[in-house]
Amino acid sequence: MTALLDPHEFEAALRQIGAERYHNLHPFHKLLHGGHLTREQVQAWALNRYYYQSKIPVKDALILSRLDSPELRREWRRRIIDHDGDGTEPGGIEKWIALGTGVGLDRGYVISGKGILPATRFAVDAYVHFVAERSLLEAVASSLTELFSPNVIGERVAGMLAHYPFVTPATLAYFDKRPVQAKQDSDFALRYCIDNARRPEDQEAVLDALRFKCDVLWAQLDALYFAYVEPGLTPPQAWRPGEGQAGGDRA
Repeated sequence: MTALLDPHEFEAALRQIGAERYHNLHPFHKLLHGGHLTREQVQAWALNRYYYQSKIPVKDALILSRLDSPELRREWRRRIIDHDGDGTEPGGIEKWIALGTGVGLDRGYVISGKGILPATRFAVDAYVHFVAERSLLEAVASSLTELFSPNVIGERVAGMLAHYPFVTPATLAYFDKRPVQAKQDSDFALRYCIDNARRPEDQEAVLDALRFKCDVLWAQLDALYFAYVEPGLTPPQAWRPGEGQAGGDRA
């Protein structure tokens, strides 16, 4: 980029990345929302996605430690509470564990991290390292995928409830508050990035950070598709259907 985009052009460029690269376009997501996965494939998704969910407050704590005003820290601290809970109300992580148990997995197995696909682990860990090592502006910008999630959440909940008899509204309780939370989070992050990307190279760094985060999400679905859909080549150490079932094998 050689010229600074005005705020409207900059936001449009960010939203265009979502239109082209957000993981709702991935074949695995289309199968999930359309009811074309088996129960075991849904379990694989829930299990692997838990690893990503479990690291969200970790990356948010890294960002929180770098913010230099009480106002900014209060705003970002809310994200951690949303996922970790406040000790009285369950947060997003506990609700995702409930999603895993709701589709038939053992609670302890989900939490243990056993059976996670290597590519899932690599992608999620790369996200945490990115937030720790890049500039604060890039770290905040990497959260901007939340701009695109509210509509996708509605599609996911409606599709899964319509097509999977083993999924109930209680199973998907994680998503009850996420559209509102994601909108609040993304509004703040977008304003921060617009206000603090004051040079063309800053704006390009923000755009690249969002592209990177889209790649992180996409890579996780690539791994699921390759291991559990087509060609179905599951790594030796990864979860297999029948393992870690509620009340059953926890190996």
